[in-house]
Amino acid sequence: MAQFFVVHWIAESAWARPYSWAGNNISDLGNAHCALQPDPEPRYICSPEHSLMNVSFAALGVLIIVGAALTSAALWRRGRAPAVARLLLAGAGVGFGLAGLAPADVHENQHVLGALFIMAAGNIGLIVAGFGMAGHMPPAVRWGTSLLGVTAITAFGLFLSHHYPGLGMGGMERVAVLPLLFWALAVGVHGVIRHAGRIEEVPGCRTSRTAA
Repeated sequence: MAQFFVVHWIAESAWARPYSWAGNNISDLGNAHCALQPDPEPRYICSPEHSLMNVSFAALGVLIIVGAALTSAALWRRGRAPAVARLLLAGAGVGFGLAGLAPADVHENQHVLGALFIMAAGNIGLIVAGFGMAGHMPPAVRWGTSLLGVTAITAFGLFLSHHYPGLGMGGMERVAVLPLLFWALAVGVHGVIRHAGRIEEVPGCRTSRTAA
């Protein structure tokens, strides 16, 4: 997940005209051609590192799909809710893949479909995930997950209706997209820490802290 934010920074830094988190969509970084874009808000787009950004979109999609498929008892309880959540989250991964393979100014319909997978399926998946996470996950994490999903899906509705109170078009889109990525990053870090703690608890695997 971290690669997306690094590449985002590289791609936006390459713009001759300053890239704006409030005035530009995330997808603008992946547009293949330099042109004035009239919708949904007029802006000039010219992204020299569009190829790198699109590779990052596609890679992020693969990582989300793999994560949804491979996480099991470490993150999820048994039942229908976690199965639905994982399917919807994998749908968000498909959406990022489409966004990378179909830049908005080249294959607009496919790109829009990808965005719907990300901001609709992915955010509904977050809401459901809060009810499907394993019991060992802290209650604050489970409720926080659903709250992130509600916040993001609300932002998606505002984005579609062209209401961006104080945030701008790009800012509202980010409220609809980034909660999923921050959640995935946080859950991944939690899993690594928990796994490392289990290794330390195994007899014979403790690292000696005493000096020789």
